Amino acid sequence: MQRFGRVMAIAAIGLASVLTVADVADARRAGGGFGSRGSRTFSTPPVTRTAPAPAAPIDRTMTPRQNAQPSTATNPAAQNRTNNARPGFFNGFGGSMIGGLMMGGLIGMLLGHGIGGGIGFLGLLLQVGLVVLLISLAMRFFGRNQRPAYSAPSASARSSAATAGTPSFRIPRIGEGTGAASLATRSSAAAPASGDGEEITVGQEDLDRFEAMLRDVQAAYGAEDYAALRRLTTPEAMSYLAEELSDNATKGLKNEVRDVHLVQGDLAEAWKENGSDYATVAMRYESVDVVRDRATGRVVSGDADRPTEAVEIWTFQRKPGADWQVSAIQGVEA
Repeated sequence: MQRFGRVMAIAAIGLASVLTVADVADARRAGGGFGSRGSRTFSTPPVTRTAPAPAAPIDRTMTPRQNAQPSTATNPAAQNRTNNARPGFFNGFGGSMIGGLMMGGLIGMLLGHGIGGGIGFLGLLLQVGLVVLLISLAMRFFGRNQRPAYSAPSASARSSAATAGTPSFRIPRIGEGTGAASLATRSSAAAPASGDGEEITVGQEDLDRFEAMLRDVQAAYGAEDYAALRRLTTPEAMSYLAEELSDNATKGLKNEVRDVHLVQGDLAEAWKENGSDYATVAMRYESVDVVRDRATGRVVSGDADRPTEAVEIWTFQRKPGADWQVSAIQGVEA
């Protein structure tokens, strides 16, 4: 048993090491997100054709969370359910009547008289049973007349449901055609509203810029180019990327990212708040993403010869008079 315990301990240590290495490679790809989306930081971006699964929540952010609990005052549906809830028989008029009858019967028995005309406690039970039966029938009769009526969905609701799955824009494969647009604009009128802020339209030039920034940020991260990351990302997003790079260096590892090719993308939402523009984009891309031993260059995790595919949700922020910067990156829930 002692030998078996020693073997299991060694196996557990080995497994933990493997998981730690894998976590370094996938830190930016899944399991959560970092950065800020302004007032929409804690709201889930709309799903798109590129990312049909919901985005992972942002769990590393400097944005304070609003801990407002929903109440019936701000939740009409809950208020209606509360107001329309029918009390149980023993909680309403029936309970009061039964309680009164039983109390009267007990007092009568103590005085030597039964409310059943001399039958005593048996008469009490008989009369209580009759009252329960009558009240149950009355409540069942009146309850049938108070059932809510349900209406069929309106034409506008059916139209909205039919167009909800319409794709916004598409990023073609690299080399699909010369001069073809990398991204197509999605009308702000069709963009779903979530959170605060005024919906805006994102132009083709901005969408092309997002595609270029995907490659630039990945290249700067793989090269550990802190100056380029500071230029391409907000100070908050930069702090989290720098933290990941520092953790890699502490463990003697280096995350190499190269040959980034955007496969497909969709604009999830775009809005303006507090003078800044925000745009959240779902992007599916291919890249060679490996973790190497910093001293020897040996591949610890990943395939150095074959690209892998990832889907991420990137949010870009643009302040007045400045260029776009990456403000948040989220993985996609399985």
